[in-house]
Amino acid sequence: MPLTVALMAHPTTPCPQVTGITVALAWADDGGLTLIYRLAGAPDALSLPAPAEPGRADGLWRHTCFEAFAMAEDGPGYREFNFSPSGQWAAYAFTTYRDGGGDLAMPAPAIACRQGTGQLELTACLHAAALPTGGRLRLGLSTVIEDSDGQLSYWALRHPPGKPDFHHTDAFVLTLACP
Repeated sequence: MPLTVALMAHPTTPCPQVTGITVALAWADDGGLTLIYRLAGAPDALSLPAPAEPGRADGLWRHTCFEAFAMAEDGPGYREFNFSPSGQWAAYAFTTYRDGGGDLAMPAPAIACRQGTGQLELTACLHAAALPTGGRLRLGLSTVIEDSDGQLSYWALRHPPGKPDFHHTDAFVLTLACP
């Protein structure tokens, strides 16, 4: 049974076109992690990247992008995963807070995006080799939403004080036992 959590908009970056974002998480039999992001609202009023050749790409977070941050429970190193509705993705490895950020060598995630009336759903399946090792994972789940005027809205499980910062350890609030 998947676990479902809700993201909230940063108080300084509301997006009236989005009424909510949830993320369902489930472990795959092979130890990988499946994330299903569901956006409710008016996706037609958002700026969504056009479909592209699946593959690694930088700068995805500058537009509508779904993200996951994963840290072995003891940290301080963590991994950042970006999933674009275009089908492109990125993965980075950090040794400490915003330190490092080099490309993470990993199998490509499987990404699927569907849009319907009043909703957008992106599914990303991460291979077990992409995840930090250990008994437990601390996760930060987030989304960047770009509206049709180019304004960005930042959504997360928890926002640390100040400006939006998905890398801050206070955003890594979901703990999952590894299979």
